[in-house]
Amino acid sequence: MNDLVHLENTAPGKTTTRTNDPERTMAGILEVATKEFAEKGLSGARIDAIAAATRTSKRMIYYYFGSKEGLYVAVLEDSYRRMREIEAALHLENLEPVAALKRLVEFTFDHHWGNPDYIRLVMNENIERGAYLAQSKSIQELNVPAIAAIQALYDRGVAQGVFRPGLDATDIHASISALTFFNVSNQHTFGLIFKDAAQGEAALATRRANITEMVVRFLLR
Repeated sequence: MNDLVHLENTAPGKTTTRTNDPERTMAGILEVATKEFAEKGLSGARIDAIAAATRTSKRMIYYYFGSKEGLYVAVLEDSYRRMREIEAALHLENLEPVAALKRLVEFTFDHHWGNPDYIRLVMNENIERGAYLAQSKSIQELNVPAIAAIQALYDRGVAQGVFRPGLDATDIHASISALTFFNVSNQHTFGLIFKDAAQGEAALATRRANITEMVVRFLLR
């Protein structure tokens, strides 16, 4: 993209600034927009707030992303992309099937717990019935490797007589997501209703271990 001149502040006497690094500018906008959309949803998020926090302008944001909705879709894509890139770095193919499965479940648990904005984004988009994610031209491609990795480790486990046959890789993925997602998405309501459901380090470690064992037992022969 061509460089753009944009105003940090349009008040009289303020100077303009030039960005010579469009990728860095876009990354900064996506980072701030992620929090804005996660906290307020699509309808509540404000482009003015994102522009102010990134010291850019609405014009700059619209130039890069087209519209508020375009920025929202880009945030969704970026969130999924970052998760899939980390997943790929796990190198599950180098581990024995059970160890690979454990590593995947533990990673998913840790990622969800450490990235509540990702969970909120997914929850918000489900409220929108997936209408904006459906507009993405890359979301399907982004998630193909996740299912392929599960399929590969599952097939290895079946071939070695470790995992029972007849399971579906997408269903395995859904089960892992459901168990690890709930821990973040429902933490406030669940914690209020069940006062003894502590969220301290020990409780989280136990929950992490229990979820991992559930998934492994589900696949074991």
